Amino acid sequence: MVEEATYTRYEKARLIGARALQIKMGAPLLMNPPENVKRPIDIAKLELKAGILPITVKRKTK
Repeated sequence: MVEEATYTRYEKARLIGARALQIKMGAPLLMNPPENVKRPIDIAKLELKAGILPITVKRKTK
């Protein structure tokens, strides 16, 4: 599991956006969000914070 703090803000934005789109298109949720959380972007943020996103980040090495 990769900690959230290891991602740049651009990577976080891309991960949250991609996951929110997946959720909006009907992908299964990876966690049970609280009842007051309904928007896909908020669910994606919670999944990122929990470290359970099924998405990896490939970085180029210099």
